[in-house]
Amino acid sequence: MKEIILCKYGEIALKGLNKSTFESMMIKTIKRRLASAGEFRVTKSQSTLYVEPLGDEPDVDEFENRLSKIFGIVKLCRSGAVEKDIKAICEKAPEYLADVLEGARTFKVNARRSDKKFPLKSPEICAELGGAILEKFPHLEVDVHEPQVTVTVEVREDYAFIHSDPVDGAGGIPVGSSGHAMLLLSGGIDSPVAGYMMARRGAVVEAIHFEAPPYTSDRARMKVEKLAELMTAYCGDIKFFCVPFTEIQLKLRANCPEELFTILMRRLMMEIAQRICEKEDDIQALITGESLGQVASQTMYAMVCTDAACRMPVFRPCVGLDKAEIIEIARKIGTFETSILPYEDCCTVFTPKHPKTRPSLEEVEKAQASFDFEPYIKEAVEGTTVRLIKHI
Repeated sequence: MKEIILCKYGEIALKGLNKSTFESMMIKTIKRRLASAGEFRVTKSQSTLYVEPLGDEPDVDEFENRLSKIFGIVKLCRSGAVEKDIKAICEKAPEYLADVLEGARTFKVNARRSDKKFPLKSPEICAELGGAILEKFPHLEVDVHEPQVTVTVEVREDYAFIHSDPVDGAGGIPVGSSGHAMLLLSGGIDSPVAGYMMARRGAVVEAIHFEAPPYTSDRARMKVEKLAELMTAYCGDIKFFCVPFTEIQLKLRANCPEELFTILMRRLMMEIAQRICEKEDDIQALITGESLGQVASQTMYAMVCTDAACRMPVFRPCVGLDKAEIIEIARKIGTFETSILPYEDCCTVFTPKHPKTRPSLEEVEKAQASFDFEPYIKEAVEGTTVRLIKHI
């Protein structure tokens, strides 16, 4: 039996005249992400994308896994495609779903008849197929309220599609539908989650990382590159910028108040990131993994001081999440285990003993103006390396 994966979307269906634009973006993403998984065909109809694996023995599991990480898809239904005939449906459905039904105790049948020319109405389809399943699997009982398995028949234009309970997709809207943004990517737990969350809202995410050799090691940089690589499963290809930051941190430590070190460091990071964004020409915003009140540099006072150095919007999608919620998302997207590897980044090696939690903008700007950082900012921008981290 031919297997086709039905990819269903949510808010995209409400985009009105722009709906086709979002659909086209999703189809392009699907073609890129599935290209190395084998041959396939993608079509669309009735707010659903149909992905049909081709070839003699396609790896449908791999197709389904990759599709589950594409933003814009809300539900995935791995389905058997049957001719639109009730006898064929009653014969093929128990066979196709045998593995699921054999291990269950209760079930129900749900029918959706998009093709109104089909001779049987939905309740009649349910009755016919339910009887066929009970005949094939007499141990089963019907439970229409809390079934262990829901067998669904969708009678559409070309086929009747048979599937059990759908798999959750990544949700959101397609990457590329909301512009480009630059993620300040550290080696911690929060920033990869922030990048994921903005990509889920359609942003193309690039990443910038600040390293401080010899205080940070090659392994620390490789850890962050690995995080970016893991993010590509959801975000697609990521342009990765690596900034030499040692000299700036040393000048900060030697010339500025220790309690303001982290705030001043973040302001200079923002300045460097903005200049690189301006050189790239099409990046409209910055992204950070800050969560309000999580550490001293993430108080509201500190964020005000940081934002005052910014000429472009700063998105903080984790700002209202607690650490447990952020960790839960990190585990879901597969970055948590890499994030907790014990390699220090430049944000932690120079951490002051007693950082100021309520800095005023006036004192921060005065401290920053007490030393000319401009030559070192230019040097850092010019020394930045770039590589493209491809979707894995």
